[in-house]
Amino acid sequence: MAKMTVITERCKGCALCTTACPKKIVELQKEKRNKKGYFYAVCTDESQCIGCAMCAMMCPDCAIVVEK
Repeated sequence: MAKMTVITERCKGCALCTTACPKKIVELQKEKRNKKGYFYAVCTDESQCIGCAMCAMMCPDCAIVVEK
């Protein structure tokens, strides 16, 4: 099973990853912020992640790691 991990302190909440995910399971956090004050990306359902790493490829800050 694939696992998507966000390095929260690198994420600036640009939401490019949310549009790249073919399963639509990446969203911006709505409650917590990182130290810079940004809402960061999260995977809403890891069981649906196919490990395509499209989210990681779209991230301009290299804040996403996908492991298979």
